[in-house]
Amino acid sequence: MAVAQITREEFEKIYEAAIPSPEAMPKRLLRRALDGTIIALSYAEILLSQALRLHGPDAPVGYPDTAYYLPVIRCLSGEAVTRLGELVPILNRMRSQVRDELTFANARLWGESTLYAAEIIEAMHYLVKDEPKVEPWTGFLPDPAVRRYGIKLVDWTIPGQAVILGKARSSKEAARIVEEIMGNGLMIFASDEIIEQCLEENVKLGVDYIAFPIGNFTQVIHAVNYALRAGMAFGGIPPGLREQHRDYQHRRVRAFVLQLGEVDEVKVAAHFGAIFLGFPVILDTPVDEEIKDWYVSHPDYSDIVKFCMETRGIKLVSAKPNIPLNFGPSFEGETIRKPDCYFEMGNGKSPTFELVRMVDLDHVKDGQVEVIGPEVDGFPEGANVPIGTIVDIYGRKMQADFESVLERRIHYFTNYAEGLWHTAQRDMTWLRVSKEAIAKGFKFRHFGDLLIAKFKAEFPAIVDRVQVTILTDQAKVLEALKLAKQKYLERDQRMQGLTDDKVDEFYTCTLCQSFAPTHACIIAPERVGLCGAVTWLDAKASLEINPTGPNQPIVKGPALDDERGMWASVNDIVNAASRGNIPEVNLYTFLDKPMTSCGCFESIIAIFPEANGIMVTTREHKGMTPCGMTFSTLAGQVGGGLQTPGFMGVGRTYILSKRFIVADGGLARVAWMPKELKSYLIDRGFRERCEQAGLGADFIDKIADESAGTTPEEVVAFLSEKGHPCLSLPSII
Repeated sequence: MAVAQITREEFEKIYEAAIPSPEAMPKRLLRRALDGTIIALSYAEILLSQALRLHGPDAPVGYPDTAYYLPVIRCLSGEAVTRLGELVPILNRMRSQVRDELTFANARLWGESTLYAAEIIEAMHYLVKDEPKVEPWTGFLPDPAVRRYGIKLVDWTIPGQAVILGKARSSKEAARIVEEIMGNGLMIFASDEIIEQCLEENVKLGVDYIAFPIGNFTQVIHAVNYALRAGMAFGGIPPGLREQHRDYQHRRVRAFVLQLGEVDEVKVAAHFGAIFLGFPVILDTPVDEEIKDWYVSHPDYSDIVKFCMETRGIKLVSAKPNIPLNFGPSFEGETIRKPDCYFEMGNGKSPTFELVRMVDLDHVKDGQVEVIGPEVDGFPEGANVPIGTIVDIYGRKMQADFESVLERRIHYFTNYAEGLWHTAQRDMTWLRVSKEAIAKGFKFRHFGDLLIAKFKAEFPAIVDRVQVTILTDQAKVLEALKLAKQKYLERDQRMQGLTDDKVDEFYTCTLCQSFAPTHACIIAPERVGLCGAVTWLDAKASLEINPTGPNQPIVKGPALDDERGMWASVNDIVNAASRGNIPEVNLYTFLDKPMTSCGCFESIIAIFPEANGIMVTTREHKGMTPCGMTFSTLAGQVGGGLQTPGFMGVGRTYILSKRFIVADGGLARVAWMPKELKSYLIDRGFRERCEQAGLGADFIDKIADESAGTTPEEVVAFLSEKGHPCLSLPSII
């Protein structure tokens, strides 16, 4: 993509209204920035000189697990630094642009030089292997962390980035500030004593919470190089187009610096590095001199977070739900481990389901949450709780086709709450509630409040009124589950008759990228999403509801490979969605460049070479399988956005598709599956599908299950006795 050139003069015009007149410039502040820049450059020179003497100019330099070399230098100058000696002329160039005249323009150039100095200083630390520090300090964040959250930063799903430096007046106030920022959904980079203060108050920090304790002093550069990599990765701007990157950072990466406590000259210089990129600096200490909109003081902690967001122009479009838990994208990647779990729901151990229904005006009481059965305090710690969630929606523009689209968003909304964890869908959901969430007062009714608030905020065009019914009485859950399953079946039957050949478009689904950053589902008429809940019609409806949402159209065009199911248009989309990790994908094979797998798949297919076929297992089947792994072990191997030939997560109903691994032999390859899956497929026409495939209605009786055995020897003996066709097919390997 071509990027228009922007000159430095043109870039400065963008900020013309904010640049103070020369006579209004804060001279003492600028003098401190100049002195700090000289100190930073001198320190970088000392470390670089020492490193050259000890290691020589050809010593390799760089950060771990990144394709962006030293990202600040790579982004702003285009230079791909790999050797120590290459830093000498770069540092000299940064020294040469430090001029003594106390102007705002010069101060920003001093800030740029300070950024370079900090990058060089940190590179020296990595050279001698004294970085990163021990956990929870992260130091440099590798590229997977950029891929995981960077797109959400620049598309404002994560509404902004807070860089917090220094030390708050107390640990409790530090915790309150950080938790308020997290509650507003912002990405956080913390440096200096604020980290220890938060740890004292048990504030959750780390990659899963988008709150990065990067370290002390010059390690704050890792906040900068993260933002610049996000710009290079998702902004479409090549390295070296300095003014374009500055403009992009100012417009798209809505970052600000919150400086707490005392400020020395080097920190002032670093502040102007932030201003150089278009990020304002807010201090909690009174200062004699300010620069309007860029360098301001706000000592009042009661609304300092609000003031910072207003200064940066961050406006939240939806309010936090009225629940006792923090809420926002910061918690979407949170994992609740078994020791931290108060109780869980589903995962095959208790009945669960989720159902969104379109109702008329007379059948909804707007805002009502009804819990039928025990509340949270009616279950002991460690219990496996039944739960059914029914969301009734009235909207003048609501359509039945939108039900399943909104239903899938329950997964998305639940994971935004700190202390709640959700995966899967329909009647296969698995939820966990943390001990901490219970201690904070979480009740099932709050789950309903959360859903009502989010459905109204996210879908105002089609959602007018919402009520939620939470069932926790097992008999009531089982009774309502029958109705839910009938609804799921009706939705699936709408897809009959649609084929891949009869449509001009496929659709993407990126809802699961919080768990699997490189994954993108391709939804086709004959291939349901891995979660089993998103059909081609659902994706089409989702696009109508939200044109910029997770389901985007792919114009098919001519196929590159009809048999394996490869299209250039699909490759382009998957390559972009996976941040360049998955350049090609086939839709009709699991052996050659298969589609990636997230973590919400209903089933897993795996090569079964001893039987010359495949085995299928499901989330509900807890036992062993012929490949020597349980579902959970397989999921760990397959999930996370990996492209794993021979293994693939799939939606259950994909097995009924005429396109099911058709390039690998199709349905005739299925040698083993659990009894539970057999029953599920029979209820949905599996015998008829087998007859259509020329395998006969009794083919399912030739497929082994756990009653026939779970070792390759037992299963192959069963297949031989039954005359399973996979044994006579061409070799699958």
